[in-house]
Amino acid sequence: MKQAFPIGVFDSGFGGLTVLKELLKSLPQYDYIYLGDNARAPYGPRSFDVVHKYTLQAVNWLFDKGCRVVILACNTASAKALRTIQQRDLPLIDPTRRVLGVIRPVTESAGVYTKNRHLGILGTEGTVQSGSYPIEIKKFFPDIIVTQEACPIWVPLVENHEHESEGTDFFVKRHIDHILSVDPSIDALILACTHYPLLINKIRKYTPQHISVISQGEIVAKSLSDYFLRHPDKEEMCSQNGKRYFNTTDLTASFDRMTRLLFDIPIQIEQVNLL
Repeated sequence: MKQAFPIGVFDSGFGGLTVLKELLKSLPQYDYIYLGDNARAPYGPRSFDVVHKYTLQAVNWLFDKGCRVVILACNTASAKALRTIQQRDLPLIDPTRRVLGVIRPVTESAGVYTKNRHLGILGTEGTVQSGSYPIEIKKFFPDIIVTQEACPIWVPLVENHEHESEGTDFFVKRHIDHILSVDPSIDALILACTHYPLLINKIRKYTPQHISVISQGEIVAKSLSDYFLRHPDKEEMCSQNGKRYFNTTDLTASFDRMTRLLFDIPIQIEQVNLL
């Protein structure tokens, strides 16, 4: 019998907690280790090389904890580091392990979200500049017109626990108004950052009712379930005791508040060093 270990979930801060929450809803039987690199967040403005370096450090930390499957619950890391880790690093570290991202599950189902084939992407500077969403969506749905909008201030607002403040309305409205002015035909907006669901009330406030707002958590959870059905050998490597472990590189009050806000279970957070 193969030894089993927790599933690793990584984000640059605590945005990935929104993905973990959906994983716990759909696949609560598994053990999970969450790692947030809050000390170096946000990743959005950083270069490809720096994001790769930081993400690989996080992946190796989770591997050291035994994880055989790691989910990059961070769009910037998925856009700027995932392919290099999968193609260059993993074969040298351990080719039997898997690192999965959040972009592919969303893009391969993008056709479901838009009726008139006009889709909007709201993301960080890094995700938008990488072009990952338009490139991947075109592979599956070449007829879909994709418009992107970088929202660089949104992650810092969330990380500083300002996502419900009145001042946040200005920045949310400005970016939604702008993307809809570029393409008024958009009928679906994808939140291409796992922090953004924490702004969902503000986003829906300034988004016309006929436009769907798509969060990634449920899509990623379903994708992982499907992945395990296709790869039962990987599923066997994931322990199933219903345990959750929370770790951050900076034990801030904001991280503690956010975990308690999102989860109705006792939370113990450990500060760790990736260096």
